[in-house]
Amino acid sequence: SFIYAVVHGFSAGLGFTLALVLMASIRQRLQLGGVPKAMIGIPITFIVAGLMAMAFQGFSGLKI
Repeated sequence: SFIYAVVHGFSAGLGFTLALVLMASIRQRLQLGGVPKAMIGIPITFIVAGLMAMAFQGFSGLKI
């Protein structure tokens, strides 16, 4: 239905925004923290993205 599509679209946008804000805040904290030289930049970003993906995977089984 139309209402379901609107709610789904809004929820997807909200979830994407939440993921972007979380990723930006984690990257900011990593810049201030002690990260080994070999892990600065893309490697630590991939690790953080993988950990976030595993965390958000827990929401996949939820039903509305």
